Amino acid sequence: MYDNGQELITDLHFQAHMDADIPVQVYYQNKHKDIGYVEYFTPSYIKINNTYYNRYLYTFVSRPGY
Repeated sequence: MYDNGQELITDLHFQAHMDADIPVQVYYQNKHKDIGYVEYFTPSYIKINNTYYNRYLYTFVSRPGY
C-alpha cells in the first residue's frame, strides 16, 4: 500500500500504480502539472494522460483515494 503523497521512483512503484489503477500526481519544479493514471513507463519516461513525462525532470507522487 502506498501513502498519499509518497514519491514514486522505481519501476516497481510505477508498475504497482499501473496495475492497481492508483492515481499519480505530476510536479515540475514543485508545481502541480497533471494528475492521472500511469498508462506506460520506460526507464526514462512515464506516460500519464497521453503525455510522456521525463522521469529526471518531473516528480511523481502517489495519490490513492483521489
